[in-house]
Amino acid sequence: MDIGKRLQTVRKRHGLSQRELASRSGLTNGAISLIEKNKTSPSVASLKSLLDAFPMSMSEFFSSLEENGSEKYFYRAEEFTEIAPQVAGLADWAGAPVSLRQLGNASSHSLQILYETYPPGADTGAELLSHAGEEAGVVISGSIEVTVSDQVSVLHPGDGYIFDSELPHRFQNTGSVPCIVVSACTPPTF
Repeated sequence: MDIGKRLQTVRKRHGLSQRELASRSGLTNGAISLIEKNKTSPSVASLKSLLDAFPMSMSEFFSSLEENGSEKYFYRAEEFTEIAPQVAGLADWAGAPVSLRQLGNASSHSLQILYETYPPGADTGAELLSHAGEEAGVVISGSIEVTVSDQVSVLHPGDGYIFDSELPHRFQNTGSVPCIVVSACTPPTF
C-alpha cells in the first residue's frame, strides 16, 4: 500500500489542506508533506494522530475489501493485513519497525485481532497512544514494556494486559530479542 497517496486521498476526501490537517493532528505541515510524498514514514503514534483528525481508525485506513463478497472465516498467515506504517510500504524506515498484522477486515467486525512483532528497541512511538475501546493482549515470546497512564510494567511470555484504550499507552521492546504479542481491541478503533 502507498501510505502517502492513501493519506493524501483521505485528506482530500475530507476537504482538508495539509495545513489544516497539521493543525488538527499536532504534526507539522512539512511532516505531512513528507509523508504524502513517501519521503518519511510516520510512527504508529503519529499516523494515529493524523487519522484521529478525520476521524478514521488504522484498521479502516489499511482495510481492503474481502474477495468475492462471501464470508471469510479462516486466514493463513500471509493473508493478514500489515497496518504498521513503517512496514506497510515505506522502504526508507531507518528504525526497528514494529509489525502489526491484522486478522481479517476489522472494519466489518466488532473485534480487532493483531499479531504484533517488536524487534529489540522497537516501540509504538514517543507519543502515547489513546483511542476509544478496550484492548488486551498476551505476550507469546520475548518481553515488552507496556506503559498505561502512570503505570509501567515489563511483561514476559504468558503475561498479559487489559485496559481502557482511552488511557494513554505505549509499547516498547527493551529486551534483546524480538517480542511477539497477540492482542485484541474492541471495538476496532485502532
